[in-house]
Amino acid sequence: MTGIDDLPVRDELRGKSPYGAPQLDVPVQLNTNENPYPLPEPLVARIAERVAEAARGLNRYPDRDAVELRTELAAYLTRTGKHPVGVENVWAANGSNEVLQQLLQTFGGPGRTAIGFEPSYSMHALIARGTGTGWISGPRNEDFTIDVEAAVQAIAENAPDVVFITSPNNPTGTAVGAETVLALYEAAQAAKPSMVVVDEAYVEFSHRDSLLPLLEGRPHLVVSRTMSKAFGAAGLRLGYLAADPAVVDAVQLVRLPYHLSAVTQATALAALEHTDTLLGYVEQLKAERDRLVTELRALGCEVTDSDANFVQFGTFPDTHAAWQSILDRGVLVRDNGVPGWLRVTAGTPEENDAFLDAVRELMKEQER
Repeated sequence: MTGIDDLPVRDELRGKSPYGAPQLDVPVQLNTNENPYPLPEPLVARIAERVAEAARGLNRYPDRDAVELRTELAAYLTRTGKHPVGVENVWAANGSNEVLQQLLQTFGGPGRTAIGFEPSYSMHALIARGTGTGWISGPRNEDFTIDVEAAVQAIAENAPDVVFITSPNNPTGTAVGAETVLALYEAAQAAKPSMVVVDEAYVEFSHRDSLLPLLEGRPHLVVSRTMSKAFGAAGLRLGYLAADPAVVDAVQLVRLPYHLSAVTQATALAALEHTDTLLGYVEQLKAERDRLVTELRALGCEVTDSDANFVQFGTFPDTHAAWQSILDRGVLVRDNGVPGWLRVTAGTPEENDAFLDAVRELMKEQER
């Protein structure tokens, strides 16, 4: 049998594994940060209407610039992000991962480097590797916040071409303050200058406001978003960014022709018509997230403050054994490889109750 290593793949891909979480058939799946609430029926009906309309023109290519969709995304950001955003500031792609890939294709690549502060979203390093961009792992404090002084020093020493800041951070849930972003942005401009990408995939769940206002007067700053989480549309695969119009022009140099299908654009537009309803689900999940934090601490767990729709909890002498104990009780959580810690997605109240019961039994086991 021929294996990957028998093929002439690039050296930096050898011995690596593809990204992905275990997909196991268990009653409660809380490992992939999905929104647990199905789309409301009025939205499902509206999607059907818009897709049917789009289907009549599927013999033609879609709008390659997705102008209507970008216009509505800009309106959403302006309303919720407390910062005026126009269509010229917005770009959309197939999930925020494609947005990040396009940014690295444009501003990274062979002979260039990117830095992120780990543990953080592992796809940043994976996409960097896939685009031939060198990866630098930057420092964090013991409480998983960014060590600003050390981060500034790392940027000064390495002069990366792209700086990733994830807020709220995955897998820890910690948010990043504006003052930290500004310090890293200034360091990045002094070093190269370089692009600074703020990954706000979970920002709708945060206790803090979006960092969108920081875009003003900072042409090398980018804020990336997704419709997978707050919009409950993980299956849609729609991500977008907000930035200076020059950045939007630049990423179009590497985008594939007609990269967003007419069906994707139609579905996203339907979802944006129901923003208020979908953000109502977000408020329910924020309350459940906060309940998980409180109850896990009451059970004796260490818990990282969370601004996302998930909670990092621990600490366990044997992380995999703790993960397996919870799984044995019908609940799937995520082992992200952070020693001693696990991550649970906020689910429905019933799912969260089942998870807490499983942790309760786990803690009893560890007391014996």
